[in-house]
Amino acid sequence: MTKNKALVIFSGGQDSTTCLYWAIDKFGQNNVKALSFDYGQRHAIELESAKKIAQLASVPHQVIPINTFNAIQNNALTGNIEVENTTGENGLPNTFVPGRNLIFITFAAAIAYQDKITDLITGVAQTDYSGYPDCRENTIESLQKTIALGMEYEVKIHTPLMHLNKQQTVKLAEKIGAMEAMAYTHTCYNGQFPPCGECPACLLREKGFKAAGVEDPLLTRANANV
Repeated sequence: MTKNKALVIFSGGQDSTTCLYWAIDKFGQNNVKALSFDYGQRHAIELESAKKIAQLASVPHQVIPINTFNAIQNNALTGNIEVENTTGENGLPNTFVPGRNLIFITFAAAIAYQDKITDLITGVAQTDYSGYPDCRENTIESLQKTIALGMEYEVKIHTPLMHLNKQQTVKLAEKIGAMEAMAYTHTCYNGQFPPCGECPACLLREKGFKAAGVEDPLLTRANANV
């Protein structure tokens, strides 16, 4: 039986790496492609991680630029604002880049259309997340319908982590053989290696690995200065 082709929206982070290996497990290595975006993010080191992990996973990897995000400066990921552990007046952290996931998924759908790929995978989750509205299940369901209407192309958007907390995500990564690659993932919002250990992303990652009772391969690598 021929399996569908799948495109993974791939940042090189913990969640998208788990999704990459989930896709390989579900669709087969030869049917999976990874897609990353260079959008002017402060933590551009993640693109180096994405390249390394795609090589480890032996899947094709494409990076496309979206430099229009440089015009959006009122956040800590594309602007010069310090990452904070608090939320603003709108209830969202200052790491929220408005429209980012909506744009990423729409671009990915256009690439999928071009390459005759029917399945998209993204690592968004509404459990143990930062409150980003573009990570919610109803947002993704709505966007899938919009893309199908706007492109006359039935693409399925898979969100394997949607209802998993970080502990469960770590256990899933362990189950599907993603731990070697996890050593090269990047999570730190401050773009640091070794990770800062203080930003919201670092703290959430630490919480997940600790709750899962699993040693974080990234910290093991950092401590070994590899």
